Amino acid sequence: MYFPPAILPSVANEDFGVWAPVDHQRIISRLTIGLGILYHHKKTIRLEPLPETMLDDTKASPVPDLSLVDNDTDQTPIIIEVCKTNGQKGDLQKVIQLIDEDIYGIREGFIYNYKTQKWLRYRFGDGSKATESSFSEVLQIDLNTFL
Repeated sequence: MYFPPAILPSVANEDFGVWAPVDHQRIISRLTIGLGILYHHKKTIRLEPLPETMLDDTKASPVPDLSLVDNDTDQTPIIIEVCKTNGQKGDLQKVIQLIDEDIYGIREGFIYNYKTQKWLRYRFGDGSKATESSFSEVLQIDLNTFL
């Protein structure tokens, strides 16, 4: 799934694409594995977790770190961004913009700050105000349990 650039990166850094540090990638891996088991093996969720796909190997990708896709409707009800403190503001803006544009059917967006170990959740219709929460109302799961 391709997402148009919400916020274009000015430089390559840990919050965009292939230059992300191990801690960043580890969080994405844990979320993908945990949600993947529920989708592929237990079949208890209907959304397939797909980690970020690079557009090419030289540019950072504007797509979310993890997208949960409904293959029946070709919509993406949930997106997740992983960041550290200096990338949180930009990731929150990106999530809010993608959700508010209502192009891909995104209903919940999450930002996980692995330095502070805190989650933010933004839902469609929240009026640009995120709340501290790791609970997905769409999945009825606390995403923090996978970390």
